[in-house]
Amino acid sequence: MNNVEILIVDDEVQIRKMLFITLQSNAYKVSEASNAKDAIIRAANHPPELILLDLGLPDENGHIVLQKLREWYTKPIIILSAHSSEEDIVKALDNGANDYLVKPFRTGELLARIRSVLRSSKLEDESPLLKFGDLDLDLSSRIVRKKEEVVKLTSTEYALFSLLCKNDGKVLTHHYLLKQIWGPSYVNESQYLRVFIAQLRKKIEDDPNRPTHIITESGVGYRFL
Repeated sequence: MNNVEILIVDDEVQIRKMLFITLQSNAYKVSEASNAKDAIIRAANHPPELILLDLGLPDENGHIVLQKLREWYTKPIIILSAHSSEEDIVKALDNGANDYLVKPFRTGELLARIRSVLRSSKLEDESPLLKFGDLDLDLSSRIVRKKEEVVKLTSTEYALFSLLCKNDGKVLTHHYLLKQIWGPSYVNESQYLRVFIAQLRKKIEDDPNRPTHIITESGVGYRFL
């Protein structure tokens, strides 16, 4: 068993049991909470490496719990919820969730999402050099390479690309990207984002029309893989 502990926050006993068995059989340490109060206490007293958070908790709305956790908890949070509306997904991601899975979900997909956000978290903590297949990003020198050749990016393209890379595997909403790159007054200017995403894809993708790195999450935002 490794040292990665995951906190499951869900009021459904059967869901917690299924997640406990799945995670433990894949060498994760597991702790559980069935309500918001217990979840916050457990996370504060013994911070896990990742939290799986259900939005439908009995004592408090999951979105509020997410906001409270993000006041101090910096590790990944993945939302597991029966709510599949675009509004709920965007709200959770804007409030700081690293990913969102709609119930019912496949255990294989959950494990893949967990590995992705943990890998991204580790990269942020350890190294200024990020490598994704044939792409390299040196955060210290602000140099991007594809197949060992330097890719010339404008300052805005670099800012957008580095933000996506540092959140490898995480869905970043249109609102979040626009606010971070262009500022709060541009959160409704989605055409800015479309133009720069298209430019980036031309420079880093083998086939910009069939991207394998910058993936569109329809109606929500983009995910870098």
